[in-house]
Amino acid sequence: MTRLRIALYQPDIAGNTGTILRLAACLGLGVDIIEPAGFDTSDRNLKRAGLDYIATAALTRHVTFARFEEWRLAEGRRLVLASTKAAQPYTAFAFAEGDVLLFGRESAGVPDAVHEGADARILIPMQPGQRSLNVAVSAAMISGEAMRQLVWSV
Repeated sequence: MTRLRIALYQPDIAGNTGTILRLAACLGLGVDIIEPAGFDTSDRNLKRAGLDYIATAALTRHVTFARFEEWRLAEGRRLVLASTKAAQPYTAFAFAEGDVLLFGRESAGVPDAVHEGADARILIPMQPGQRSLNVAVSAAMISGEAMRQLVWSV
């Protein structure tokens, strides 16, 4: 198991969160949900997307971003934000053990202060004119590259 984690900033869609919890359980990654979420965590869509993998996911909830930051800084973890406003492609980024991969709300991303406070900002290059990928797809792509660098290539 790696110390790599996925963090979701105030997620809006239960199905996406469930899919990410399933991904994390299968890859051995921890997940941090920074509240408030836009759904009840008992939502049937969350359970349907996560299936029985949710029970094995290493999930931590943080009541605010400030509390999440207190935890992250105490742990000495780097915050790596996936953002369409970033300049560095995720495939050119050197991931480190213990990184927290942060993904914003489906409806609004993250506030400017969170964006500016990240240790690194990475993007998934896309065709001109396209806005963004689904957050679960983005989490899978970036987590896969981080795992390739840190775990699978060792």
